[in-house]
Amino acid sequence: MIEQLLSKDKHDAGELAKLLSAAPGDETQMILDRGLAVKAATVGRKVYLRGLIELTNRCRKNCHYCGIRAGNAQAERYTLTDEEVLECARFAHKQGFGSLVIQTGELSGEAFAAHIERLLIEIHRQTAGELTITLSCGEQPLSVYRQWFEAGASRYLLRIETTNRQLFEAIHPADTDHRWDDRIEALKNLREAGFQVGTGVMIGLPGQTLEDLANDLMFFKSMDVDMVGMGPYIEHADTPLYARATELWPKEERFRIALLMIALLRINMPWINIAASTALETLDPLGRQKGLLAGANVVMPNLTPVQKRKKYLLYDNKPNLDKDAAHSAKSLSAVIGAIGEEICYHQAGNSMHYVRRNALS
Repeated sequence: MIEQLLSKDKHDAGELAKLLSAAPGDETQMILDRGLAVKAATVGRKVYLRGLIELTNRCRKNCHYCGIRAGNAQAERYTLTDEEVLECARFAHKQGFGSLVIQTGELSGEAFAAHIERLLIEIHRQTAGELTITLSCGEQPLSVYRQWFEAGASRYLLRIETTNRQLFEAIHPADTDHRWDDRIEALKNLREAGFQVGTGVMIGLPGQTLEDLANDLMFFKSMDVDMVGMGPYIEHADTPLYARATELWPKEERFRIALLMIALLRINMPWINIAASTALETLDPLGRQKGLLAGANVVMPNLTPVQKRKKYLLYDNKPNLDKDAAHSAKSLSAVIGAIGEEICYHQAGNSMHYVRRNALS
């Protein structure tokens, strides 16, 4: 059955659910190998670096799963200074990173929009426009997305977290700040504003099924996204969802299914960018490498200053909190080369899915 399904390069939700139910061992490895083969034949055995800057852990939202939720009184809040951000950007440029990701908690308002705009303009000025910038700053009005796009951001990651509306509502407060329809509208607005659009889900949420995950993969296809960042759900003790920790799949199973999700997404959307998430490395010391060998082609070394990085805890046991950026960049080059992948320095690494779609339009 698995071999027969893998002879196809497009699957429906039922077929994806069957593939996600592959047994550990040989069946799983067969799917992961196919994901790597498809990557090699399309986007190549190439890895693009996105230097991650966690600008602030302040957030106005109260998602039940997140360690920096507004209601977590244990979180020590911070915002990087402009100079700290620019120092990270200069480091990335000097190291040959092709791009940056600026990530924040979900904030809104004119002052916040102007702050991001100012940083975009100054980063481009100081790096001769040679760093492509991805933003991950939550739901915003279309006018703000356009403001940031015009200031020089070209990619945007806004994770849906789960495409099952009932599950989405179960992991968010029941109020107007946490609406599934608003998330969908925001993703559509990002496309209208001109961005390469990215989204993603958590894998192994309490109450989540393999059918839910199969539908997540179908959602990525239906939305025609350009990039995906997804990984295993990892609980945080200071969140409401932690009360359901006993319902979770074992960590090994969350990790295995996450790799299958990467491989199946690569098979079905061969030209998009797929990140090997930090959460993979939380569950397995070689998680990032295994993600790349399943079909991912993007890694995001953390450039946030170490003393602030420890405060940006979306989940427990986040790795590499004490490693400075220079050490991380050097070790990353070695481990990626060792598995037969090539880091593409000084390259933006735009989604080929985006490039091909625009070429046809």
